[in-house]
Amino acid sequence: MKLTSILLLSLGLVSGVASAGGTTEAGVGGALGGVLGAVVGQQLGGSTGSTIGAGVGGAAGSAVGADKRSRGEAAIGGALGAAGGNVLGRGVGGSTGALVGSAAGGGAGGALGNYMGNKSDADDRRSSRDNRRYYRDDHRGRGHAYGHHKRKHHRD
Repeated sequence: MKLTSILLLSLGLVSGVASAGGTTEAGVGGALGGVLGAVVGQQLGGSTGSTIGAGVGGAAGSAVGADKRSRGEAAIGGALGAAGGNVLGRGVGGSTGALVGSAAGGGAGGALGNYMGNKSDADDRRSSRDNRRYYRDDHRGRGHAYGHHKRKHHRD
């Protein structure tokens, strides 16, 4: 059983790195969290406990490894990926398949959630910059602000 656990953790690490791209830490965290949560959940509550544990572990692992601004998205992705991978893996390969599915799903979901969160933040920053550019380029208002001293109507 120890050899199988080591093999599954190694496979979880590899699948997390392979699916992560630029968000390696969230992928690896989701994979490890999914596997560990599935193992603990299996011991406590059978197959249903394994699925719930994989979801909770995938969420926690992905959130820990994700960027600061996209932890929520990574946690949701890791939870859904690990729980879904657990269910699909159990249907294909029993309890061992459930662990492999939790690792692969948690890694892929955490990495994808982190990527989508980063992409959304970049889009928000780009939109804000475009708004500033609009107001700066000849859309300055009508000049009735008190802070601007208009000197063209100066009568002496």
